[in-house]
Amino acid sequence: MSATNDLGQWYKSIPKITRVWFTATVVVSIAARIGLVRPYNLILLFTPIVKQFQIWRLFTGVLFYPMGFNFLINLFFIYQYSPRLETSTFNGKPADYLFCIAFLWLCNTILGLILSLPILMDAMILSVMYIWCQLNRETMMSFWFGMQFKAMYMPWVIMLFNWIMSGTFLTQLCGIVVGHLYFFLVFKYPQDFGGARFLQTPSFLYRYLPNEQTGISGFGTAPIPRNQPGAADENANRGRQIFGGRGNVLGGQ
Repeated sequence: MSATNDLGQWYKSIPKITRVWFTATVVVSIAARIGLVRPYNLILLFTPIVKQFQIWRLFTGVLFYPMGFNFLINLFFIYQYSPRLETSTFNGKPADYLFCIAFLWLCNTILGLILSLPILMDAMILSVMYIWCQLNRETMMSFWFGMQFKAMYMPWVIMLFNWIMSGTFLTQLCGIVVGHLYFFLVFKYPQDFGGARFLQTPSFLYRYLPNEQTGISGFGTAPIPRNQPGAADENANRGRQIFGGRGNVLGGQ
């Protein structure tokens, strides 16, 4: 009973948007593993979507992954990086984070259809990881074999490692490109270049997922806008929030 309670408490501790993503990934992949549905019917394929109206493939293409060690690694990355982003930059703003995930899903799916990439879980994870790493650029990370580097390089290290292990990196590169697109449109272009913010969360999402008042936050905040009055004072105050903590070891709690 104690183990069941601990598992339930752990599950409830996952932020809600990440919890839905994590749960859907597990359910879809296990359903394919035990034979409830054919894996072929879950992957992203253009012809069945258009000619047979198998719209669900647009969603299962980013949720399904063949069971195995790589699947567990992907679950680990979802659990590590999505909550960090959801409880820092998007802390108390579930509608904004849901819109972020939706934008990443849409862009990765479009690229997947264009490039004939049937499984896009890696791309989705790399997109989320890229955004978090850009918001925590100077945080020191550790990887296998004791390698250490700044967080800004983590997505590229993952892509390189996957290329060495499997001989391909296109899916990971798509995830990085999409993550950079979101980061540039939402943070870099409006704040560093003074441009318009082209991506705005639709107002109807706030009716269903209103902003929450919370005193809990992870590290990693949006970049400080440049060339604005009081920016120097804000930099001094926010610097402690962004880089005040020690570097995290990959996989550390």
